[in-house]
Amino acid sequence: MSVTIKDVAKQANVSVATVSRILNNLPGYSEETKRRVEKVIEETGYQPNAVARGLINRKTKTIGVLVPNVADLFASEVLAGIEEQAHDLGYSVMICKTDNDGKRTMSYLQMLYEKRVEGIVIVSEPITLDYYQAIKSMQIPVVLVATKSDYPLPFIKVNDYQAAYDATTYLIKKGHSHIGMISGTKGDEIATTPRVKGFTDALSEAGIQVTSTMIAYGDFSFKSGKKQMTKLLKDHPAITGVFCASDEMAVGALSVLYEQGIKVPDHVSVIGYDNTATAEKAIPPLTTVAQPLYEMGKSAIELLLDSSKTDQKIYPHHIVERHTVCLLK
Repeated sequence: MSVTIKDVAKQANVSVATVSRILNNLPGYSEETKRRVEKVIEETGYQPNAVARGLINRKTKTIGVLVPNVADLFASEVLAGIEEQAHDLGYSVMICKTDNDGKRTMSYLQMLYEKRVEGIVIVSEPITLDYYQAIKSMQIPVVLVATKSDYPLPFIKVNDYQAAYDATTYLIKKGHSHIGMISGTKGDEIATTPRVKGFTDALSEAGIQVTSTMIAYGDFSFKSGKKQMTKLLKDHPAITGVFCASDEMAVGALSVLYEQGIKVPDHVSVIGYDNTATAEKAIPPLTTVAQPLYEMGKSAIELLLDSSKTDQKIYPHHIVERHTVCLLK
């Protein structure tokens, strides 16, 4: 049976209130009483209940994280940074999967408020007016990661437009002009629209005509990468280069190319986006645009707990060259 605060109070011959004051560094007891209580705590191995102490301190040392899909590697790497930094600072993390349609977001925001979390990190999810109004009424610090909003909320992300522009330019400099894009969810203003704009601008500036059929919209998943790669091959049989807006979709594209006997990168070059563990493990290893996902997660906790830090941070991206892009002969 676990030791309770009542057991400690009885053995130390003090009231429960006195033990509580000592645990929470409140005044109202002598040094001799404090030493006696601390000795009993040490001898009994009593572990104060963090939630109960939080009710007194008004601090739960807990941070809530809202993320659309905890299973994908993009999210897992951001979460790894969040959990590592939170743990180092003595906080625990409560992860809530909202799903891609965000239907659970409002209920999770309310639940986290009721759990008295000290801050919330929202990963890769658009912020609606309803979400913002709920956040504002809660008066709890919120930081966005890999997303931003039209509302005054601090965020951490890369420049998606420039990253897509650079990826497309990379293919062009390798001699490719028949280039397609497997994009994310159509209408997604956070991760899709700026990447599509970067892609089309890079092509236009290189004098390459852009048509709507050059862009196939997926949903950032492996399955959609397979489906949209099949579509691009059908619509553009002369295609030699593909920019994918996520590593998951890029690996799906590689799978289709392998199934159809199309050699990568000899016949078709592929570049992904994110630089998750998937990219390194792919066959062949995937050239991709790297986002510092782990560091972005860590930075989110630092920003959440230190309001003196800048409330916007654009992280640098870079291209990691592996074996899925070659110079067109």
